[in-house]
Amino acid sequence: MKSLNLKTLLIVCACVALLAGVVQADPETERQTMVDYFQKKFPNVELAEFANGIYAFDENAREQWIEIEDFPPYEIAIEDGEAFFNTPFANGRGYADCFENGGIAVRQNYPYFDSSKGEVITLEFAINQCRQDSGEQPLPWMTGELAAISAYMSFTSRGNPIDVQISNDDSGALAAYAAGKQLYFTRRGQLNFACSHCHVQSAGLALRADPLSTTLGQATHWPVYRFKWGEIGTLHKRFKECSEQVRAQPFEAQSAEWRNLEFYLTYMSNGLEINGPASRR
Repeated sequence: MKSLNLKTLLIVCACVALLAGVVQADPETERQTMVDYFQKKFPNVELAEFANGIYAFDENAREQWIEIEDFPPYEIAIEDGEAFFNTPFANGRGYADCFENGGIAVRQNYPYFDSSKGEVITLEFAINQCRQDSGEQPLPWMTGELAAISAYMSFTSRGNPIDVQISNDDSGALAAYAAGKQLYFTRRGQLNFACSHCHVQSAGLALRADPLSTTLGQATHWPVYRFKWGEIGTLHKRFKECSEQVRAQPFEAQSAEWRNLEFYLTYMSNGLEINGPASRR
């Protein structure tokens, strides 16, 4: 695998014009452009395999990952999450009362744009809203009980294709999508990087010892147990880590900015199967 150091990455930091470009293009056209781009970049990778992140194209990492999946480190989080999910609130209600289908196999429909509230609703945001509507205190956003509940709900959704809906007639949803896209392609921090620098044009190259994942498939497998974390964490924990790595001030977890980013990123993976929770290096 080719490697890419920080100095070289700074040289290749021009955004891919067709992918970054004009927001006037509709989301589905842009998603298909993203799919076409990565299928040309990785012609030997089946589309469905992009749901597996770097394990779709890094054979050595894939072999280690398959071995780990025999005894996955996120199993305890699924068990804990199921127990938390089924524990009633003080008022007798529970999480199942807040979601369609009792909260089972619904992850693929998140995030979505709530036109009545004028904002993007992620699964973790909805979990805490469910608690607050029943008079419970919200949980910390990035790890712990909330991540475990999210992991359990993801597990019940495995195999379901991501199906984030954005109507071209919904100006609010289009604006949230455009804001998320803009953040993905905007340089930030002292290193002056955008998400796209690593995960679009440099995807598949190695930054130090780690291959860079593709935009396509980045939203399929959350929450994730990362060995460097030693725990399971949400996608917004990863957003925070990425921001810190480019020496940018992170937004707050579940801020409007990061919910919009998740909205864009998940839409780009529409059609790929949910395979979370997962383990990553």
